[in-house]
Amino acid sequence: MRIRHALVGALAGTSLALGSMAVPAQAAPAASGTAPACITRDVTYTGQGFWVYLENTCPRAMSIQVIVNDGPAGRCFSLGKGYTAAPFFYEGTYARTAVC
Repeated sequence: MRIRHALVGALAGTSLALGSMAVPAQAAPAASGTAPACITRDVTYTGQGFWVYLENTCPRAMSIQVIVNDGPAGRCFSLGKGYTAAPFFYEGTYARTAVC
């Protein structure tokens, strides 16, 4: 009886391990956590969407991306230390600025 339980347990464990290997890997999201406070944001809404003006007061360059609630996210770009980004227009509502 013990051998039978051990064999069933081993087979179940093997099938779980093999099954987990068959799951396709998911693509990592482009954006991760919210950008730090040293990336200043100035968001202005219009009837069609919003403008966002970004400034990097961090001690180093940052790769950032604007995330939109109900529209496509902005592209990931690097903003150098002490630099500002020209205002960008997005359709939808502002969600956050994220590091990418």
